Amino acid sequence: MLGMPRPRPPHVIREVTRHGRTKWYVRVGHGPRIRLRAGPGEPGFDAEYRAALAGDPSPTAKAPRTASGSIAWLIARYRETAVWTSLSPATRKQRDAIFHQVEKAVGHEPIRKVTPKAIAAARDRRAKTPFQARHYLDAMRGLFAWAVEAQYVEANPADGIRPPPRKTAGFPAWDADDVARFEARWPIGTRQRIAFAVLRFTGLRRGDAVRVGRPHVRNGVIRIKTEKTGQTVYMRIAPELAAVLAAGPTGDLTWIVGEAGKPLTKESFGNLFREWCSDAGVAKSAHGLRKLAATTMADRRATVAELEAVFGWRGGRMASLYTDTADRERLGTEASALLGGTDRARSIPAPSCRVRDRSKKNV
Repeated sequence: MLGMPRPRPPHVIREVTRHGRTKWYVRVGHGPRIRLRAGPGEPGFDAEYRAALAGDPSPTAKAPRTASGSIAWLIARYRETAVWTSLSPATRKQRDAIFHQVEKAVGHEPIRKVTPKAIAAARDRRAKTPFQARHYLDAMRGLFAWAVEAQYVEANPADGIRPPPRKTAGFPAWDADDVARFEARWPIGTRQRIAFAVLRFTGLRRGDAVRVGRPHVRNGVIRIKTEKTGQTVYMRIAPELAAVLAAGPTGDLTWIVGEAGKPLTKESFGNLFREWCSDAGVAKSAHGLRKLAATTMADRRATVAELEAVFGWRGGRMASLYTDTADRERLGTEASALLGGTDRARSIPAPSCRVRDRSKKNV
């Protein structure tokens, strides 16, 4: 009958992980489970299924068995741990790509070949793209930190390997002219203005900005667990943001929506927002608005702890970059008056005549 689903082949087991990923296995009777890389109806399933029934878990030779003690074997064990699954989906995706490169290049090599010298050489090969080099070091440092705990190695070869210096300050922050151009092009009542206001007045990364909405608000405060770090951030809805949201259009669950009123992925939103910025004559990014938010708060003397509560940072390093810059600018502008022979503003007023006279009597 048309429309009826095809029955699942015998001995095929379907499992869904707590992260929503579907995995397929073949198990005959009480025998071992054999993992399938493809599910029913997907390319390659039939060949893998037949081979698994015959007891061969790797029929296509697309993923050769990894030798015990090899780098690829260590990475495979790492992916089975709670340490790995505790990472955010975005971090796992990023490190998966790095591990794929490592497996392709030296996956067959024994673990002992991964020395500090080898790590430094791999970093240097990525020196033209400093951010890739930093991500590589983070991935390898995390892998071997777990390997030390699991007693597969005695020391972490990535410890002490310094990342290359950044050639730029990253995404440039928006300035007042950028804000004015965007707001002039996209007035209140457009979904472009909704997206802009959410980014500007929350400071969220685009992956969190596309998820935030009414379910995250209680008593006028936004509470959302960030995708990248897993930290829950808190922020009060600014009056400017409230006014833009009230004008709409917003979705039922998320404030930022596509043309059809449906939520967006962070990738599609990033592409759209770049187009909207280009139409407004602004050569900046969504992340530049996060920098504007952090800079604004630091200039208004927010503390490191306050910045970390809003932006989801930890350890003080990122927040200090903004507070230190704000303090240096404030101190510099106040102290530079001395260059022109002008006294800077005094925080303690000069003593009055009466006080001076009294001080003389007490000498």
